[in-house]
Amino acid sequence: MKVRHLIALTAALAVSSTALAAESGEAVFKKSNCASCHTLDKKSVGPALKDVAAKYKGDKGAPGKLEAKVRNGGSGSFGAMPMPATAKTVSDGDIKTMVAWILSQK
Repeated sequence: MKVRHLIALTAALAVSSTALAAESGEAVFKKSNCASCHTLDKKSVGPALKDVAAKYKGDKGAPGKLEAKVRNGGSGSFGAMPMPATAKTVSDGDIKTMVAWILSQK
């Protein structure tokens, strides 16, 4: 009986931590002003997040590539409009969280 409760508790914690990470990725995205150029499902100044996720689907190196692009800015991936570098006030950990959330969009 105790083992069954432990398994259920472990499963519940795993699900809630995944949901929390998704929420914090979205919160960091909004807090970092990324939403001024990107939307979830429509191209704006920058590409839609769903388009970014689709482009990098299955690319094991995608998180590192996107973290560098978010941190340093760049152009050419989705057109000629350059993306500015992210402010130094946004931590590398927040960028990792945000990129993971972006790549999870479907």
